[in-house]
Amino acid sequence: MKRGLRMMTAGSVLVLYPAFATLAHASEAGGPPEYVNFIFKWIHFAILAAVLYWLFSKVLPPLFRHNSDNISAAIRKATAAKAEAERQLKEAEEKFARLEHDVADFRAQAQKDAAAEIDRLRALTKQEAEKIQVAAKAEIEAAERAARVELKALAGKLAVDHAESLLAKELTPAVQESMISHFVQSLQGRPN
Repeated sequence: MKRGLRMMTAGSVLVLYPAFATLAHASEAGGPPEYVNFIFKWIHFAILAAVLYWLFSKVLPPLFRHNSDNISAAIRKATAAKAEAERQLKEAEEKFARLEHDVADFRAQAQKDAAAEIDRLRALTKQEAEKIQVAAKAEIEAAERAARVELKALAGKLAVDHAESLLAKELTPAVQESMISHFVQSLQGRPN
Protein backbone atom coordinates (compact mmCIF):
# COMPACT_ATOMS: atom_id res chain seq x y z
CA MET A 1 0.00 0.00 0.00
CA LYS A 2 2.90 2.32 0.73
CA ARG A 3 4.38 1.46 -2.64
CA GLY A 4 1.16 2.49 -4.42
CA LEU A 5 1.05 5.74 -2.50
CA ARG A 6 4.69 6.49 -3.42
CA MET A 7 4.00 5.77 -7.09
CA MET A 8 0.96 8.01 -7.05
CA THR A 9 2.91 10.82 -5.38
CA ALA A 10 5.79 10.46 -7.90
CA GLY A 11 3.32 10.41 -10.81
CA SER A 12 1.57 13.51 -9.48
CA VAL A 13 4.86 15.37 -9.20
CA LEU A 14 5.87 14.42 -12.76
CA VAL A 15 2.50 15.53 -14.13
CA LEU A 16 2.18 18.66 -12.03
CA TYR A 17 5.75 19.93 -12.48
CA PRO A 18 5.33 20.92 -16.12
CA ALA A 19 1.92 22.39 -15.30
CA PHE A 20 3.32 24.53 -12.49
CA ALA A 21 6.22 25.56 -14.68
CA THR A 22 3.78 26.64 -17.38
CA LEU A 23 1.66 28.48 -14.80
CA ALA A 24 4.70 30.26 -13.41
CA HIS A 25 5.76 31.26 -16.94
CA ALA A 26 2.24 32.44 -17.71
CA SER A 27 1.98 34.55 -14.57
CA GLU A 28 5.22 36.31 -15.58
CA ALA A 29 3.77 37.02 -18.96
CA GLY A 30 0.68 38.76 -17.63
CA GLY A 31 -1.97 36.08 -17.20
CA PRO A 32 -2.59 32.51 -17.99
CA PRO A 33 -3.55 31.74 -21.52
CA GLU A 34 -6.75 29.83 -22.24
CA TYR A 35 -5.05 26.54 -22.97
CA VAL A 36 -3.39 26.62 -19.48
CA ASN A 37 -6.82 26.53 -17.82
CA PHE A 38 -7.75 23.68 -20.10
CA ILE A 39 -4.56 21.79 -19.19
CA PHE A 40 -5.17 22.38 -15.45
CA LYS A 41 -8.69 20.98 -15.76
CA TRP A 42 -7.32 17.86 -17.43
CA ILE A 43 -4.53 17.55 -14.87
CA HIS A 44 -7.08 17.94 -12.08
CA PHE A 45 -9.22 15.30 -13.76
CA ALA A 46 -6.20 12.96 -14.14
CA ILE A 47 -5.26 13.39 -10.47
CA LEU A 48 -8.82 12.79 -9.38
CA ALA A 49 -9.08 9.75 -11.70
CA ALA A 50 -5.76 8.39 -10.36
CA VAL A 51 -6.89 8.85 -6.73
CA LEU A 52 -10.24 7.21 -7.47
CA TYR A 53 -8.55 4.37 -9.36
CA TRP A 54 -6.16 3.85 -6.48
CA LEU A 55 -8.99 4.04 -3.96
CA PHE A 56 -11.22 1.57 -5.86
CA SER A 57 -8.44 -0.82 -6.84
CA LYS A 58 -6.23 -0.87 -3.74
CA VAL A 59 -8.11 0.37 -0.66
CA LEU A 60 -11.77 -0.50 -1.09
CA PRO A 61 -11.57 -4.17 -2.26
CA PRO A 62 -9.91 -5.41 0.97
CA LEU A 63 -12.36 -3.33 2.97
CA PHE A 64 -15.29 -4.74 0.99
CA ARG A 65 -13.81 -8.25 1.25
CA HIS A 66 -13.46 -7.85 5.03
CA ASN A 67 -17.06 -6.62 5.31
CA SER A 68 -18.22 -9.43 3.03
CA ASP A 69 -16.39 -12.00 5.19
CA ASN A 70 -17.98 -10.52 8.34
CA ILE A 71 -21.42 -10.62 6.74
CA SER A 72 -20.86 -14.21 5.55
CA ALA A 73 -19.71 -15.26 9.02
CA ALA A 74 -22.75 -13.57 10.56
CA ILE A 75 -25.02 -15.34 8.05
CA ARG A 76 -23.38 -18.70 8.85
CA LYS A 77 -23.82 -18.08 12.59
CA ALA A 78 -27.43 -17.03 12.07
CA THR A 79 -28.06 -20.12 9.93
CA ALA A 80 -26.52 -22.37 12.57
CA ALA A 81 -28.51 -20.64 15.30
CA LYS A 82 -31.69 -21.00 13.24
CA ALA A 83 -30.99 -24.70 12.65
CA GLU A 84 -30.36 -25.22 16.38
CA ALA A 85 -33.55 -23.34 17.25
CA GLU A 86 -35.52 -25.42 14.75
CA ARG A 87 -34.01 -28.62 16.21
CA GLN A 88 -34.93 -27.53 19.74
CA LEU A 89 -38.42 -26.59 18.56
CA LYS A 90 -38.82 -29.99 16.91
CA GLU A 91 -37.64 -31.74 20.10
CA ALA A 92 -40.05 -29.66 22.17
CA GLU A 93 -42.92 -30.47 19.81
CA GLU A 94 -42.05 -34.19 19.95
CA LYS A 95 -41.89 -34.07 23.75
CA PHE A 96 -45.19 -32.23 23.86
CA ALA A 97 -46.76 -34.79 21.51
CA ARG A 98 -45.43 -37.62 23.71
CA LEU A 99 -46.50 -35.83 26.89
CA GLU A 100 -50.09 -37.07 26.82
CA HIS A 101 -48.92 -40.59 26.04
CA ASP A 102 -46.34 -40.42 28.85
CA VAL A 103 -48.96 -39.12 31.30
CA ALA A 104 -51.31 -41.95 30.29
CA ASP A 105 -48.47 -44.44 30.76
CA PHE A 106 -47.66 -42.98 34.18
CA ARG A 107 -51.32 -43.19 35.20
CA ALA A 108 -51.62 -46.77 34.00
CA GLN A 109 -48.40 -47.72 35.78
CA ALA A 110 -49.58 -45.98 38.96
CA GLN A 111 -52.89 -47.86 38.80
CA LYS A 112 -51.05 -51.15 38.28
CA ASP A 113 -48.74 -50.37 41.18
CA ALA A 114 -51.67 -49.42 43.40
CA ALA A 115 -53.55 -52.61 42.46
CA ALA A 116 -50.43 -54.68 43.12
CA GLU A 117 -49.97 -52.95 46.50
CA ILE A 118 -53.61 -53.60 47.39
CA ASP A 119 -53.24 -57.26 46.42
CA ARG A 120 -50.02 -57.50 48.44
CA LEU A 121 -51.69 -55.92 51.47
CA ARG A 122 -54.70 -58.24 51.13
CA ALA A 123 -52.43 -61.28 50.91
CA LEU A 124 -50.41 -60.05 53.89
CA THR A 125 -53.61 -59.40 55.87
CA LYS A 126 -54.90 -62.87 54.97
CA GLN A 127 -51.62 -64.44 56.07
CA GLU A 128 -51.72 -62.50 59.33
CA ALA A 129 -55.36 -63.52 59.90
CA GLU A 130 -54.45 -67.17 59.27
CA LYS A 131 -51.52 -66.88 61.69
CA ILE A 132 -53.80 -65.30 64.30
CA GLN A 133 -56.39 -68.00 63.70
CA VAL A 134 -53.78 -70.78 64.08
CA ALA A 135 -52.39 -69.12 67.21
CA ALA A 136 -55.89 -68.69 68.66
CA LYS A 137 -56.75 -72.31 67.87
CA ALA A 138 -53.53 -73.49 69.51
CA GLU A 139 -54.25 -71.29 72.53
CA ILE A 140 -57.81 -72.61 72.74
CA GLU A 141 -56.57 -76.20 72.52
CA ALA A 142 -53.97 -75.53 75.22
CA ALA A 143 -56.61 -73.90 77.44
CA GLU A 144 -58.95 -76.84 76.75
CA ARG A 145 -56.22 -79.36 77.71
CA ALA A 146 -55.43 -77.38 80.84
CA ALA A 147 -59.13 -77.22 81.68
CA ARG A 148 -59.49 -80.99 81.14
CA VAL A 149 -56.49 -81.69 83.35
CA GLU A 150 -57.86 -79.32 85.98
CA LEU A 151 -61.31 -80.85 85.59
CA LYS A 152 -59.89 -84.36 85.99
CA ALA A 153 -57.95 -83.26 89.04
CA LEU A 154 -61.07 -81.64 90.48
CA ALA A 155 -63.18 -84.68 89.61
CA GLY A 156 -60.57 -86.94 91.18
CA LYS A 157 -60.47 -84.79 94.33
CA LEU A 158 -64.25 -84.68 94.49
CA ALA A 159 -64.39 -88.43 93.98
CA VAL A 160 -61.82 -88.96 96.71
CA ASP A 161 -63.60 -86.52 99.01
CA HIS A 162 -66.93 -88.21 98.30
CA ALA A 163 -65.41 -91.63 98.76
CA GLU A 164 -63.88 -90.46 102.04
CA SER A 165 -67.16 -89.10 103.24
CA LEU A 166 -68.95 -92.33 102.19
CA LEU A 167 -66.23 -94.41 103.68
CA ALA A 168 -66.29 -92.36 106.88
CA LYS A 169 -70.05 -92.89 107.13
CA GLU A 170 -69.87 -96.55 106.42
CA LEU A 171 -66.67 -97.33 108.23
CA THR A 172 -67.67 -97.82 111.79
CA PRO A 173 -65.21 -98.97 114.45
CA ALA A 174 -66.61 -102.53 114.25
CA VAL A 175 -66.17 -102.62 110.48
CA GLN A 176 -62.64 -101.23 110.84
CA GLU A 177 -61.73 -103.96 113.33
CA SER A 178 -63.12 -106.66 111.12
CA MET A 179 -61.13 -105.37 108.12
CA ILE A 180 -57.92 -105.27 110.07
CA SER A 181 -58.40 -108.79 111.37
CA HIS A 182 -59.22 -110.02 107.92
CA PHE A 183 -56.08 -108.34 106.57
CA VAL A 184 -53.91 -109.87 109.28
CA GLN A 185 -55.29 -113.34 108.58
CA SER A 186 -54.54 -112.96 104.89
CA LEU A 187 -50.99 -112.06 105.76
CA GLN A 188 -50.54 -115.07 107.97
CA GLY A 189 -51.50 -117.47 105.28
CA ARG A 190 -48.86 -116.21 102.94
CA PRO A 191 -45.47 -117.65 102.75
CA ASN A 192 -43.36 -114.84 103.00
